[in-house]
Amino acid sequence: MSPRSASVNEELRRRSRERLLQAAVELVGERGYDATTLGDIADRAGSARGLVSYYFPGKRQLVQSAVHRLMHRTLEEALEGEPRTDDGRERMARAIDAILGLTVHHPVLMRQHMAGMLYAEGFVQCPEQQRLAELLRDTVARHGSTDPATDYPKLRALLMGAVYAALVPGAPMPLPVLRAELFHRYGLDRRMGAAPDSEDTREPYDADLSRFFATESRSPEKDGQGDRV
Repeated sequence: MSPRSASVNEELRRRSRERLLQAAVELVGERGYDATTLGDIADRAGSARGLVSYYFPGKRQLVQSAVHRLMHRTLEEALEGEPRTDDGRERMARAIDAILGLTVHHPVLMRQHMAGMLYAEGFVQCPEQQRLAELLRDTVARHGSTDPATDYPKLRALLMGAVYAALVPGAPMPLPVLRAELFHRYGLDRRMGAAPDSEDTREPYDADLSRFFATESRSPEKDGQGDRV
């Protein structure tokens, strides 16, 4: 059997990494951070356990990357969903509602994410975080910012603060209050976006997260040797 080409090897590495990200999101959401081991994640992903440390320095970095992927793709869906719009105010409203909605659909995962940044290794720079940052920076620019490089970190801080406030154990702030504050800050009409606490405006939630993790092959080449690398 001829050796696999460089492009096939690269595709297999990409798919392995994607499966690890998806498995991390699923397991931490189901069990919590402490009850999820790297071995559990590797087993759920169908990967060799040594691959986790090949792609990620540790569990916290893996989980942060996975959550940043989920946030990025959730935001992307909200911004590009129907009806499509280039209205900067509507896009800002959708962005706010998408991030707040994660506290409804993934409270355990988002609480662990915030805890990791505040009390553990801090903020992890990774490709997933950079894609999320690009999308939020574009949202700020379309909203009318003349200095997105300065205004993007402000939006990020406001969204992180709102997520934290919504998930504080024992004393969470109501999402409508947090949403109203953010909408007021950016001059948005409350009828914009899709309020995560409003049953008559929210689309039915799809709990299948596989659409956020591109594990299908993008290469026309077939090697017939599986995905373990």
